[in-house]
Amino acid sequence: MDYMIRAIDKKQSFRLFMVKSTNTVDEARLYHNTTPTASAALGRTLTAGLMMGYMMKNEKDRLTININGGGPLGTILVVSDNSGNVKGYVSNPSVDLPLTEKGKLNVGAAVGTNGKVTVIMDIGLREPYVGSTDLVTGEIGEDLAYYYYLSEQQNTAVALGVLVDRDYSIKSAGGFIVQTLPFIEEEDLEKLENTLNNLKSVSDYFDNDKDVEEIAKEIFSEFEIEILDKIPVAFNCDCSEERMEGGLISLGKQELKEIIEEDGKIETVCHFCNKKYIFEGDKLKNILKYIEE
Repeated sequence: MDYMIRAIDKKQSFRLFMVKSTNTVDEARLYHNTTPTASAALGRTLTAGLMMGYMMKNEKDRLTININGGGPLGTILVVSDNSGNVKGYVSNPSVDLPLTEKGKLNVGAAVGTNGKVTVIMDIGLREPYVGSTDLVTGEIGEDLAYYYYLSEQQNTAVALGVLVDRDYSIKSAGGFIVQTLPFIEEEDLEKLENTLNNLKSVSDYFDNDKDVEEIAKEIFSEFEIEILDKIPVAFNCDCSEERMEGGLISLGKQELKEIIEEDGKIETVCHFCNKKYIFEGDKLKNILKYIEE
């Protein structure tokens, strides 16, 4: 089962979010039929989205990550909440590139660095908070750490990993976000930096049956980690016929009339889960009637 923890160092020198997201990322792969490179890029962003959503305070809060670096993958869009639900897609799921010299999936080249990462937080105010920073590597983890540093003035390390199996399924996926707290001592900061500099491949930590709590204590073995909270996570699309109907209404009367005259029906597809909704006959007439009222 995929789940996520919120934790803190006993001396309150940093806070930690960590998630095992293997099944969540594999579900996204099945929905979108992604190649290994696209799976890794989308999977890393979904993993980050889960943890960043978990940082928000209220049930109705929504977080959106939009990444477009001008690379062949196009846009990666991920939406999450604070309850472990996430959904996402990549514009061009069939893009695949040769491995890097080190034999790794070349996510950086697929995403590109000629663009931005934008984070939108809808916390119920009139206007959502929007922060945007330039992409640094296109590898996503470093780009989000840079976003936190510039947009939120928060020292943050973001480690994300997706391991794709030979049959293209997701063998393991997970990651963590560490943020230093205001009163961290110099000695603990050095220890933390040393820990982060000596990490093995992130997906390796999750490629086993270990609990997330065990992995957290293994990585941060020089600290006393206290687990504060844990929740299950999943790919969960909240699309519905009503939402799609709203999209059709926004097309306007003239365009709808033209479509009805030409085709007699409209087929809409959810970007996030590829579910199809067909509107025809009375359903279409009712939408048109609603616009005309």
